[in-house]
Amino acid sequence: MTEPGGPHLRRGSLETRSPLIGLIGPIGCGKSTVARWLADRGAAVVDADRLTRELMSPGAPVTEAVIARFGAEYRRGDGSLDRAALGRLVFADPACLADLESIVHPAVARVAPDAIRAADATGPVAIVLEAIKLVEVGHAAWCDEIWLVVCDPATQLARLTGRGMSESDARQRIDTQAISLPLWRSAATRVLSTDGTSEEVEQAVDAALREALAAHAGRAEPS
Repeated sequence: MTEPGGPHLRRGSLETRSPLIGLIGPIGCGKSTVARWLADRGAAVVDADRLTRELMSPGAPVTEAVIARFGAEYRRGDGSLDRAALGRLVFADPACLADLESIVHPAVARVAPDAIRAADATGPVAIVLEAIKLVEVGHAAWCDEIWLVVCDPATQLARLTGRGMSESDARQRIDTQAISLPLWRSAATRVLSTDGTSEEVEQAVDAALREALAAHAGRAEPS
């Protein structure tokens, strides 16, 4: 279920007492499930998508900037963004996706360090930063390890359509994110496949966490 990734990173540039694990991977491959299992084992999870949703609250500067760029038709009646409609637009148009990311990512970058430090203050066994664009925006440098969660494309498609996503939308998102896989693999210190049974994958997560904690403890020991 696991395989080594790219060269192991040095100590992350965002100093934390607990090891900081960056969690990346394509949609539908199980990042959130892995994050939940890690939380069950005492890790604190910082979800970049949750931070994004908070930044996109009605009337927030990020929300208004998105509306200014894409149009009032993406504002719901309650003032919130129609994220589903916006997602269909940007995953069909790379230029629109780049524009959206240029608005959202700097805003997330401003609040994520404080969220990570707040999580660290609770004394977790580890901190997990779940972020789809972790590598592209440079936040991989914050982390002690980068875990890439992957699965077979057929499994990925089945999971997405099983959530109610249309097959065309699912294939579009899979194809868009597949372009990033070589970059993610080059940055990953560990690759977790979720193609096996739930029990097999959970055991692999346990083993990966034990190794990450042991490596962190070794770095923390005085030379």
